[in-house]
Amino acid sequence: MGQPVTPHSPGRLVAVQPLRHKRCAACRQGPLSLLVLEDGAPRCLDCADLGHLVFLPRGDTALTRRSREESALSVVVVRFNRRKSRYERQGVLVEEAALTRAEERCLADAEARRRRRARDARRRGVADERFTAAFAAEILRLFPGCPAERARAIAAHASVRGSGRVGRSAAGRALSGTAVVSAVVAGVRHVDTPYDRLLMEGVPRQEARRRIVPAVEAVLRAWRGAGEGEDQGCGHGRPPGARTPLPH
Repeated sequence: MGQPVTPHSPGRLVAVQPLRHKRCAACRQGPLSLLVLEDGAPRCLDCADLGHLVFLPRGDTALTRRSREESALSVVVVRFNRRKSRYERQGVLVEEAALTRAEERCLADAEARRRRRARDARRRGVADERFTAAFAAEILRLFPGCPAERARAIAAHASVRGSGRVGRSAAGRALSGTAVVSAVVAGVRHVDTPYDRLLMEGVPRQEARRRIVPAVEAVLRAWRGAGEGEDQGCGHGRPPGARTPLPH
């Protein structure tokens, strides 16, 4: 299919980025990087009374929209796509002062968005700190023998925003006992047992977990008993010496 004689954009002025070398039919200037077709003949922007406009490439939708709002005169710039047999937009021509004003508006918006993101981040940070503190407090309630620093470290690790860890699950956010115990078990597994070393030695994960069950249960019994011995009850209805079910 051949190139259309005149590109069409209803209700708007159109300029063309030519695929071939073209000269202005009026002043013979050329080759032209942009032209306007008048009665099928190419005109340079100066001869078309558009030479005072500046080109804004496509890509920034907000800047383009605001530039056209600010500009008393604007022109759509197109180029013919041979493969698709159609004209495609490349940008707009607008008044330079209008482009400047539009850029200032976009910068002001960008600053406003930056400040809003900063405020939101601060709010999330405060909320995360409160949640981590609540999670640590629940660890200490269930495991009164757990050192406070360990409880805070386990809570902080489990509740990292966007981590997908148990503290960010629905159960974790609700501070359910199952979620809290799962977080503690994970912390004990990696810090107080040879679990990581077994994995590095090539032991399958489930087998490595099976081997460390006694070590994990010993730590949990000590922490549940407030450090007063393995057979001390936890005060929450668990009989002395009962094993803590380990999450899989």
